[in-house]
Amino acid sequence: MTDCDVAIIGMACRFPGAPTVEAFWDLLREGRESVRFPTEGELLAAGADPAELARPGFVRAAQAIDGVELFDAAHFQIPEDEAELLDPQHRHFLQCALAALEDAGYDPGTHPGEIGVFAGAGMNTYLPGNLADRYAAGSTLGRYRLMLANDKDYLATRVCYKLDLRGPGVTVGTACSTSLVAVHLACLSLLAGECGTALAGAVHLRLPQDEGYLYQEGMIFSPDGHCRAFDAGARGTVLGSGVGVVVLKRLDDALADGDTVHAVVKGTAVTNDGSAKTGFTAPGVERQAATVREAQRVAGCPPETIGYVEAHGTGTPLGDPVEVAALNRAFGPTGAGRTLLGSVKTNIGHLDAAAGMAGLIKTALMLRHRTFVPSLHFRTPNPDIDFAAGPFRVGTETVPWPDGDGPRRAGVSSFGVGGTNAHVVLEEPPAAGPAPVPRPAEPLLVSARTPGALARATGDLARHLRRRPGLDLDAVTHTLAAGRRHHLHRRAVVCTGTRDAALSLAILDPGRVWTGRGDQEPDGFALVLPDASRTAGAVELYDGLGDFRDVVDTCAGTLGTDPAAVLADRRLAAFVVPYALARVCRAWGVRPAALVGWGTGRTVAGCLAGVLGPDDALALSAGRPVVPACAAPEVPVSPGTRWLRPGEAADPGTWTRPVTGEADRARAEALLKEEGLVPLVLDPADGSATEVLLNVLARAWTHGADVRWEHWYGPGRRRRVPLPTYPYEPRRHWIEPPSRRTATDAPDDLRRRVEQAGPAERSAILQEFLRPLAARLLEPEDGRLPGADDNLFHLGADSLILIDIVATLGTALDLALTTSFDDPPTLRGLADQVAASWRKG
Repeated sequence: MTDCDVAIIGMACRFPGAPTVEAFWDLLREGRESVRFPTEGELLAAGADPAELARPGFVRAAQAIDGVELFDAAHFQIPEDEAELLDPQHRHFLQCALAALEDAGYDPGTHPGEIGVFAGAGMNTYLPGNLADRYAAGSTLGRYRLMLANDKDYLATRVCYKLDLRGPGVTVGTACSTSLVAVHLACLSLLAGECGTALAGAVHLRLPQDEGYLYQEGMIFSPDGHCRAFDAGARGTVLGSGVGVVVLKRLDDALADGDTVHAVVKGTAVTNDGSAKTGFTAPGVERQAATVREAQRVAGCPPETIGYVEAHGTGTPLGDPVEVAALNRAFGPTGAGRTLLGSVKTNIGHLDAAAGMAGLIKTALMLRHRTFVPSLHFRTPNPDIDFAAGPFRVGTETVPWPDGDGPRRAGVSSFGVGGTNAHVVLEEPPAAGPAPVPRPAEPLLVSARTPGALARATGDLARHLRRRPGLDLDAVTHTLAAGRRHHLHRRAVVCTGTRDAALSLAILDPGRVWTGRGDQEPDGFALVLPDASRTAGAVELYDGLGDFRDVVDTCAGTLGTDPAAVLADRRLAAFVVPYALARVCRAWGVRPAALVGWGTGRTVAGCLAGVLGPDDALALSAGRPVVPACAAPEVPVSPGTRWLRPGEAADPGTWTRPVTGEADRARAEALLKEEGLVPLVLDPADGSATEVLLNVLARAWTHGADVRWEHWYGPGRRRRVPLPTYPYEPRRHWIEPPSRRTATDAPDDLRRRVEQAGPAERSAILQEFLRPLAARLLEPEDGRLPGADDNLFHLGADSLILIDIVATLGTALDLALTTSFDDPPTLRGLADQVAASWRKG
């Protein structure tokens, strides 16, 4: 471990045949290829030219991702019309960036430091293929919006804006080496202290995906749709679509923060071939070798310590021999066959700007799982590759990566057209430290924007925990509490282990699983304090939770006795334990609006309500003769049957008369229901003191309380583990190419309707057009269309939105409108102005 080591702490991807990192590993481990061969009918439906399909050499092969037209725009607060214009590469990268941060266990909204973004994209084919006519016919403002939605320059900055990231936001572009160059720049930024965490990645979406291609001798495309890297039959590759992102942090910071480390970046290097090659697109041996050597020098990892190289491996007749020649030069001639060689392009094709990211994630997974996976389609070595001159052999099996004299290490290469070469040296993650001693229970929190997403998130988590019963529950619950955004719809369960958690979530046990909405009044709670017949687990909680211990110690000091004696005395513990639990709840953000207590809980309620001082309350609980000095209650208080009047609450006799069990939980909850208060029951009979505390906090959280969960996770317990990420609810946001649009896609002829209407009807027609237009731009939470007389500023409009409304109306009317909104701006005012000018001719 050195000061320059960088940890990969989170990963997310969508590759052909692999919508998640887990699915990607399954594909690699099983040695599968994701290429698909669309039928002629499917190709024609995708917009292929029939004449092209009939040409000799046409290859019906595609490396595609599913749902390229789908996007959860609402999750990122992007209006629907803007989502349709947005380059799909930006959409999928944005979703993947947030998923990677969640995989690392961080919510960007609460992350304490600066997060940088280093990202790149392939050529935008959505703009010329699907939006070209809109751009050609659009207004100046319309073209400006299209530029903002489609230019590569805004990829990284859009992620920074939508996720509120404050570190460097840099869009990177070096063709096929883009994503590894992004990793290189991200590492430099981390080591320079520009940010504490960095996202690095790239995306390439080839549209339309299922269009096939025409094979031509000498080009990079494969004649049969398969990439056969390093094989004698290699004739090219298949271009594919995909997106991948990693989260990076300095290794010492990652270990201190309890992050899961998937792999360690030991060193990186980037060079360019310059002009010393046969052409702009040709590779060069000398500078590729220099890049690999420089990365190894920076990493402090000599070539004999590296057991695997993930090659650029395009499977082209020229590229593969040049690459292996460069590797041989960098590694030297000794130890034939000691280093395995592979190429992920044999599985998922060439992902252009995202190609290096696919190789990086693949290699990180191999190091994490200590397993070599096969490079596909290798039968006979390419005769132009001199394998005898270096240490390499192509790996063709899934086998364990054996132990060696040192840590497992690997290199990853990526070379861009034009000559920018990148190489990264990776090392297996350090061994994880010992897990802390388990506690009696843990709070497991799940939330989502909608009820449907909450149901999916619950199911995903239940399945994940069921498949991994050995997961440390403490790390799981901390990841969910501290590393995920707390959305509107919430669910919580207090569990004793991962099996218990998985089962409770799967069956949604109503007695244990709390579900609610986080937009309720944060103080709309009442603490319910029943008669405390038992106080199990109080000693254990005292030993493990400082906030609880402090209250117990204070009570013991007031009584002039030892804390252990207090907790062992049944009568004293009946007051001290629920009182200390309630004080912890208050300190952690749960502030009740009312208190209900009966039996021994009556005195606790009176003390918490400010009627009884702690000294008097303790004396009463100890059975000492005392006439308490009562004050007016700070919040409503009840003995469980009715609310005490202020005079009754301040009467010492109310608190000194013999304790009875005249109330019960059902009657108390009925009393609270009349007031619209959520009951939070602190009943030590419901389980251990830990479970009672966490159940109250969990239920309060599901109903909107801002619980300070960080107090539950002290030093040594703030660890993060990969868990299922947010279940997006994508919808179709897509503008078909002009050749595929139907008559039903054409906009209504607004100008014709206005011209044919009478003067009195024109404003109404225009208002009818403007209301859904304004709703699309403003996105009201309730989905209601704006009223014709609503002040648009009050609905969230700004000057740019008002300009957009006028410009869109002008386009629909085929007019250059000079009209502006009145003050205050309303849709009726705009419609009236346009209708009046129409009457004037």
